[in-house]
Amino acid sequence: MKTSKIAASVMAAVLASATLLTGCSTPGETSNDSGNTSSSGDTSTSSGSGESSSAEVEAPKLEYADGTTLRMATGYNNPNTGISFDAETAGSGITLADGNTYHTGELKPTWKELENVLKVSFEDKFTGAGSSSKEWAYWKERLNEIDMVSVPASTANEAGSAGQLVNIAEYLDSMPNFKKYLEENPIVRLSITGSTSGSTKGAIYFSPYFDGVNDIERMPLMRVDWVQKLLDGEGEFTADAAGTTKTPVYTPYMPTSGKVTVDVVKLDGSGTETVTKDYDTAGNIVQKMNDAGAMGGVEAVNMLRKYIDEAYGGYYGTNRSNLFIGQNAAWDVDELVALVRCVISNAPTLNGTNSIQGIFSREDSNNQRRVDMFRFAGTLFGVRGLESRQDYLYLGTDGKLHDARMEADTYAALAKMHEMAQEGLIAESFINSSGENSGTMLENDIGFMHYDYNQTQTILNKTKLQEGEKYMAVMVPVAKWDDGDSSTPDYFRFTESWRSVKTDGWALSKAGIGDDTNKLNACLALIDYAYSPEGQILMSYGPDAFIKHDASGNIVTFNFNGEQWPEISDATEAELWDKASGNYTNYARFYLGSTLSFVKSQSFEYECTHEVGREGAGYISTAIGLGTIKHPELAITENPWYTSIPTVLPTTKVENDKIAEFAELGNSGKFGSGKDQENLFCDIIVGGFSGEGTSSAAETVETVKTAWHCDQYLQLKQGAWDKLVVFYNEINS
Repeated sequence: MKTSKIAASVMAAVLASATLLTGCSTPGETSNDSGNTSSSGDTSTSSGSGESSSAEVEAPKLEYADGTTLRMATGYNNPNTGISFDAETAGSGITLADGNTYHTGELKPTWKELENVLKVSFEDKFTGAGSSSKEWAYWKERLNEIDMVSVPASTANEAGSAGQLVNIAEYLDSMPNFKKYLEENPIVRLSITGSTSGSTKGAIYFSPYFDGVNDIERMPLMRVDWVQKLLDGEGEFTADAAGTTKTPVYTPYMPTSGKVTVDVVKLDGSGTETVTKDYDTAGNIVQKMNDAGAMGGVEAVNMLRKYIDEAYGGYYGTNRSNLFIGQNAAWDVDELVALVRCVISNAPTLNGTNSIQGIFSREDSNNQRRVDMFRFAGTLFGVRGLESRQDYLYLGTDGKLHDARMEADTYAALAKMHEMAQEGLIAESFINSSGENSGTMLENDIGFMHYDYNQTQTILNKTKLQEGEKYMAVMVPVAKWDDGDSSTPDYFRFTESWRSVKTDGWALSKAGIGDDTNKLNACLALIDYAYSPEGQILMSYGPDAFIKHDASGNIVTFNFNGEQWPEISDATEAELWDKASGNYTNYARFYLGSTLSFVKSQSFEYECTHEVGREGAGYISTAIGLGTIKHPELAITENPWYTSIPTVLPTTKVENDKIAEFAELGNSGKFGSGKDQENLFCDIIVGGFSGEGTSSAAETVETVKTAWHCDQYLQLKQGAWDKLVVFYNEINS
């Protein structure tokens, strides 16, 4: 690992953290005669240029008295993940990797260090009610008792417009780190804009939270050792015992004749090349299997092997598994269906039983995880809006908002998923909501693949799998996407699963802060510090004591996305596995008090990712970098199809009240994503089109559009987007 030549911005942060994270003064911090401190770290002007001008008035620094108390009703959902230790986590006292022992009610290491760095005092008022909406519900009539509060972003905008929350935008010039971050990420700025007109135009009523930013989120994951066992090697596949494929139900999505070219990364990752799917020579594998009907598992594997050899002209050689699992993978949904048929029908060879479940979700009885199945459908069949940052919205090539719930392509994709379910390619536990989960599926050697987060799921290679077994993220599939650009190939890779602003944030209570300038400035300084390079390290890694140093005391770093970031200490790594089974996010929230809000760097998470997880994610990262996987951008793009939808749009209270009347569209209606909620898309995957108003795709579209008022919903959102674009153009003119 490197201990020098660190990228400039992070280098400054790492060097600063050597002092900052041990309680010394913030860079640029000054003290005045009264003992007040400035923690803005800069003297930026109102122009935001960072340069002084005699024609400009220097923005006031965020001065406040040492020891200013901030009452924090903030945390992440439950009592275990607040800024101080609860009784369940601390017990009779818990000693951490920094050598300190912490007790119930004491601040977690990150927040203790923030007290030292910012010279403030935190009073924990967090109830841990279960969600930001519940936290807000508890405090909204008692805002005079707190200074900062966890709140849903949409609620923050409404409460801010009603005068309950501080408009942070009024102080941006005194918050150089936060301001710079927003300028560099336009969609972030638009996602937190609470008003586009009147005296509060451009208002910001909460500080955004990023669980990673500008990076892929969910990925397909497979038992790649099974794929290799079935597809690789000379000659034909043989097995002592095998089952049979089911009677075919799924029909082809990809062409059955002609040729399709696909850009892929070279096997060694050194660049890109183009491969051809030759359907004239090989046919469509699903169609060939369907024509043959139910067949033995061995026959199915050999049919798929021959198809790969012929369709790709021997490109994959005897390592045919690379079609699915390699750096140069080019698989599509039809090829996946053929593979799953082979996996299920060869259970005796793969796991010694007669049963393997094909595609599952992390918790098949939990709607919060079941919805990943229709998200996967979007990536498999080239459908936008199923992994939108806001509801089911996306920008079309026409520059207008579209709602996937009213698009025929959405229901065509769900119908294809239903065909897979009917054929038994989707796990029985998903079909009947029996509650199997990824740990059980992999631990018991019965699950093949699902669509999820890489770090948390590939940990299972260490905790659940045996020697020689391998569960890894694989390349995003090829599908037919229409980005409206005639120069773009018809078939390419695209992921809508792209990290941006989350739906929760922390807001400043007007009633709590009142006229107390000390409290106001201290709250603003906290937010600004969290967006500084050194603040991002602290809010992700915790204090310096949890970070690795060499013999000379220098922070040890590693390369992540082209920059050097700190490496965690050996004691931290051991504690991570001991207390959180390798799950970085849980460890950080439960014990360090980091990753509760603001910016979570994915570097710590990547460092804690199992080597198998790094391998698959590395392939995908290379493909993104080389442009063979496209994705939304956190900017207003020339082609609007690639513009990421803001997480929140600045609808008014009147508009929000109207939207709330469209009950079927909300989380408590037909399209919920919460644990115990209902989702029509999952229902269609399981049971097809059924029920009054939803007995066909066309009828469902009409019901959603008219009876459930999605057309009115979209009109309201379109109006908010149009105003936001006008605001964006004004501030960038």
